[in-house]
Amino acid sequence: DAQLAQNRGVIRERGAAVGFEFGERARVWNTFDAHRLLHWAGLQSTAAQRALKHAMLRAYHGQGLNPSDPSVLERLAGEAGLAPAEAAAVLREGRYADEVRAAETQWQQAGIQSVPSIVIDQRHLIQGGQPPEVFERALRQIAAEG
Repeated sequence: DAQLAQNRGVIRERGAAVGFEFGERARVWNTFDAHRLLHWAGLQSTAAQRALKHAMLRAYHGQGLNPSDPSVLERLAGEAGLAPAEAAAVLREGRYADEVRAAETQWQQAGIQSVPSIVIDQRHLIQGGQPPEVFERALRQIAAEG
């Protein structure tokens, strides 16, 4: 329990260093529907997917909201500039479940077992909540190689 508290403190510090405030979460929620909605948003545009992902991260990690609650997801879609009614249809009809499961399998077969896991250029993996210096060092090394 003390180790978990220490880990949460480190994560809060790392988030604050890059301008993100982690809040309290009562539990870990299932994010499958959120991933289906992110897939749909990516079909609209990269910018829409990024906006939705940022809204989801703030809601889940910052405010402790449930990312499996359809009303939360619909609201976040609207905040990201997407059509809430279409988001509701995606969720209600179970769209993109196969695509999300296929991506999940692909990443698991590639050795990804935890989040966060950042893959750069389909070749470089950074796992865990690393400080900005780790990313800077990795990106400099990758740039020097290429």
